[in-house]
Amino acid sequence: MCPRRCARCAGHSLLWLAVLCVVANVLLYFPGGDPRYASEGRLSRFVWFFSGLAGGGALMFLPAFVFIGLEEDDCCGCCGHENCGKRCAMLSSVLAALIGIAGSGYCVIVAALGLAEGPLCLNSLGQWNYTFANTDGQYLLDTSTWSQCVEPKHVVEWNVSLFSILLALGGIEFILCLIQIINGMIGGICGYCCSRRQRYDC
Repeated sequence: MCPRRCARCAGHSLLWLAVLCVVANVLLYFPGGDPRYASEGRLSRFVWFFSGLAGGGALMFLPAFVFIGLEEDDCCGCCGHENCGKRCAMLSSVLAALIGIAGSGYCVIVAALGLAEGPLCLNSLGQWNYTFANTDGQYLLDTSTWSQCVEPKHVVEWNVSLFSILLALGGIEFILCLIQIINGMIGGICGYCCSRRQRYDC
């Protein structure tokens, strides 16, 4: 498969993954669909780290558009050598992929920490705290303990679901960017590029 067409496929995938990360992160601000907990500051501390908005979202748009642009780029080349320009374009995509690695890695780490600590909630004693902070994430395997969080309603399910989604999306983004680093090195060093007449359904 042509490295530039492969990059285009990765770019489109990253674009949709970034949008999903943004949506998942925004939903974390409204546990149970209620906005008042955000205004009162009663959300998990890791919600405020913007892992989906910044790491898995905003930072992923740059590599996504760079990868998509590679397939349409005519690459006039350096000093009149078209192939040289194509190689430079492929190597430059490696830099964009490194930015994607950083963003997706940040998303994965913050989501994992958010899952491990658990949500900020009102417990049965009427105190707002991190009820599961000292369980080392074991609460994830024992759903019977989730009822210890009285308010917001179903906040444990809400946080676990959305942080798990961010963890999975960030992991996929990380893999795609890693693949593009390898793909960009192959395309840049070897100078391989498909003919404009070649067609590949991605």
